[in-house]
Amino acid sequence: MRRPPSPFNLSHTATRRSSERKRLGAPLTEKMESDAAVRRIKPLVTHRYAAQDGERPSDRCEDNGYSDDPKRKPEVRLLLLREGLAAALLSGFVLLLWGLVHLSLQQLVIGKPSGEFNAGRARQHLEKITSVGPRPVGSQENEVLTVNYLLEQIENIRVRTAAGPHRLTVDVQRPTGSFSIDFLGGFTSFYDRVTNIAVKLEPKDGAQHLMLANCHFDSVANSPGASDDAVSCAVMLEVLHALANQSTPLHHGVVFLFNGAEENILQASHGFITQHPWAKLVRAFINLEAAGVGGKEVVFQTGPENPWLVQAYVHAAKHPFASVVGQEVFQSGVIPSDTDFRIYRDFGNIPGIDLAFIENGFIYHTKYDTANRILTGSIQRAGDNILAVLKHLVTSEKLADSSEYRHGNMVFFDLLGVVAVAYPARIGTIVNYMVASATFFYLAKKASLPGNRGGRYIWDLACATGVVVLGWFVTLLSVLIVALLITLLGHSMFWYTHFYAAICLYGAAATGKMILIQTLAKNLYYGGVRLVELGSLYFDVSLLLWGCCLVWLTQRGLCSAYVPMLMVAFPLITRLLLMKEFKHRGASLKYSGLYLLGLALPYVHFMFLIWVVFEIFTPIMGRSGTEIPPEVVMASLVTLAIIVLSSYFLHFIYLVRSTKWILAALGSTFVVMFLLVSAGLFFPYSGNPNSPRPKRIFLQHTTRTFHNLQGQVESRDSGIWINSFDFTAVQHITPHIPEINDSIRTRCREDRPFCGYPWFLPVKFLSRKNWYLPAPKVSPGSPVEFSLLSKEVTSWGTVKMTFSVNGPSHMSLYLMPHRGASLSSWSLGDGTPQFDLNGEYFVFYSHGLDAPTWTFWFEIQPPTEPDPAGPEGMISVAISTHYFFGEDRRTAQLEEILHKFPTWAFPSSWKHKPTPALRPGLPEKDLYHCVGGAEQLTEQDRRSGHHKPHAHYSHSGCMTKTFYSHTGFVLETLQ
Repeated sequence: MRRPPSPFNLSHTATRRSSERKRLGAPLTEKMESDAAVRRIKPLVTHRYAAQDGERPSDRCEDNGYSDDPKRKPEVRLLLLREGLAAALLSGFVLLLWGLVHLSLQQLVIGKPSGEFNAGRARQHLEKITSVGPRPVGSQENEVLTVNYLLEQIENIRVRTAAGPHRLTVDVQRPTGSFSIDFLGGFTSFYDRVTNIAVKLEPKDGAQHLMLANCHFDSVANSPGASDDAVSCAVMLEVLHALANQSTPLHHGVVFLFNGAEENILQASHGFITQHPWAKLVRAFINLEAAGVGGKEVVFQTGPENPWLVQAYVHAAKHPFASVVGQEVFQSGVIPSDTDFRIYRDFGNIPGIDLAFIENGFIYHTKYDTANRILTGSIQRAGDNILAVLKHLVTSEKLADSSEYRHGNMVFFDLLGVVAVAYPARIGTIVNYMVASATFFYLAKKASLPGNRGGRYIWDLACATGVVVLGWFVTLLSVLIVALLITLLGHSMFWYTHFYAAICLYGAAATGKMILIQTLAKNLYYGGVRLVELGSLYFDVSLLLWGCCLVWLTQRGLCSAYVPMLMVAFPLITRLLLMKEFKHRGASLKYSGLYLLGLALPYVHFMFLIWVVFEIFTPIMGRSGTEIPPEVVMASLVTLAIIVLSSYFLHFIYLVRSTKWILAALGSTFVVMFLLVSAGLFFPYSGNPNSPRPKRIFLQHTTRTFHNLQGQVESRDSGIWINSFDFTAVQHITPHIPEINDSIRTRCREDRPFCGYPWFLPVKFLSRKNWYLPAPKVSPGSPVEFSLLSKEVTSWGTVKMTFSVNGPSHMSLYLMPHRGASLSSWSLGDGTPQFDLNGEYFVFYSHGLDAPTWTFWFEIQPPTEPDPAGPEGMISVAISTHYFFGEDRRTAQLEEILHKFPTWAFPSSWKHKPTPALRPGLPEKDLYHCVGGAEQLTEQDRRSGHHKPHAHYSHSGCMTKTFYSHTGFVLETLQ
């Protein structure tokens, strides 16, 4: 039966003419080269590539279009790869590069340490700081014990270096301030007497220009905070020691800022940069942070602009580890995190470098973030880098007049931590367009060859591109269907502890699907087309797609465009160098090996970026809330990684004799893994102390009281409010604690601020599934005092209300104007209420020691007409108080339920090993809870200006990062 012409073939006219010449015995007049357009050759006159039994390897090739005319050149044999050899080459290539990436990550220090930075002494600082346990703002551990230790060490350095060429000045700052930030949807922050320790090191005759180095010594309330961020402060102490002991005086000064309120959403850094007199002399900064525990510290943010800072890092850092891709991903907001970098950039208008540890984010902000998990090699490399970069910057003339070098961005990246590359973005734009032009010129030249005129090659290229893009879409859709099935079967996050299980399941599905689609295209649509020419065509498709990506990213002004530039330049050069080999021998072993060697550099760098993506996003899925389906995220990431890595491997599908065994192997892997996952053999979490993968969950023992417009108690209840911060909710908790089940699921009360529950931060959009287990009422020893001081109607028609609050170190204020009413001004931030979250405003409050009563006011514009369907009055006000330390942090009910959790869960319970010099006599086990109080004022009270306190409280056993709270709601309503 005659097969109809394929839509992917060339013109039928060319085919008919070729057939006529064959029938007449005329010799072929056109040379069939591997870089020509795809030619349709009828099966009767074309040697096929399918291997036959008994054929020798040398017979499995094609005659390259030559006839048996003895006057012609000898027959050229074009080889095709054996299926097993092709699979071994490609899989070996990928595994080798993946191994190189992991080897580079384990090689923390390259070469011998210089001896200037003493990692052993820095480790001693780390162990001392973390020995006091968690250090939340306002606690004795943070405000007294840690501060005293840091001041003692700084004083020792000052005394020992007093005779040297430098002067060391120490200032303990206790700032008070307020600002608004668009983090987590946006809220306003108020802080009072938080702690900063600022140390200025300068020449004896002073300095007019300062470099700032920043770390924070506070921690979240449920973690010793070794990596986040005690290790950075330990490194800074030792860097200060090394610089102060230099015999050569510095050209400029350095301020070492040990800030004590970063975990309270960047408060202490705001206090320094907006209020400290030294801040006016700061020209640039280095910020040391953590989003993981140990490993290498990576530069993931620089600027804004000021390319000289990146040049300084590249020039001076002994162990460079940096990526502009990370910077652009982080600043896009995809990663739900922020650092002091934002404060210095936005409020100080100074440029800087942001570094962070990113490995092992599974235990970030948990009890497992301990000093023993941070390798001394990590401390050494961080210290070597920070010391070298600071020494370079404080001797740089550019620091004195940084505005002159302000404009422009930098493209920067490292190659396996061995060498760093950096060049101005404007140079990168030129290079990118040059590479893109060379690519399109290469493709245009092929289209202009004599045998390709009339648009034949362009049509073939367009059709092949359509096959590839369609294959990508079908592959992604197919893998997402698998992810949906896994979710429906109740086995989400099976890869959280078993990462390579996701690679085997989703990777096998994606790879197999793409190979199947290309195999079907080869056999069904290109049945009579020379396979070597198809291999050449599909290489051109990959080149075209990467070239288009390069142009698009460059036009958008993204420095990350260097990645497609590498993925175009190296394959194109490799292709040009191997063109002669490919023409005369086809897909020989020599060609295949050299081809992969040419791809090695861009591929190893891209595989490093893939590692970074999975290293960051896999742990994030464990704390991203109940609303984001993790299987969709993981399946998409794996599929996109496979698509990118396979881009220059696609043409091998057309250069291999068969793919049936490869497809069988991938299919078998997928089926086996799907059955194993469906059977529940891969449990998401692990309590293994050597490699924990805990489930994060937090509980709050709370008593809530709601008042009506007349000040009467409308309702009151007590219970343990439970939140899970991953998609599996309490699915795996219920078998261990049966009383925590869906029968106690809460619902959002839209008529109450933040649904009527005590959110510590405005993250209710992340976790819409929570549970409320009835429990006895709780009463703290130090209840909150909340009162309305005054109420007045202004001459411009608003109502101004002034409140005072006296409570613990952490409180949350919620304001919900009713329909038709609006906040016009307040005493917080810059005076203008900002970040309206669906009609609600969130204010985060914290204070250090000996803070006075918090007084604030706001003005509200009354509605023109009351809303008959809504609540009475014009605004609802609620306040919650959170007790993270002290005598009020425990309840018997919390302690009882926390002991029921399995070892792989992370509730807020932990043990301390006290160090007598820093923390004598503290108990070994601490369970804390959160307490709140509130007051509802009657109409008569409001008119008279008097107040009548009604206290109500809650306790919280808190389990994830900063999300610990209780709330007592104050509903302040005016007619």
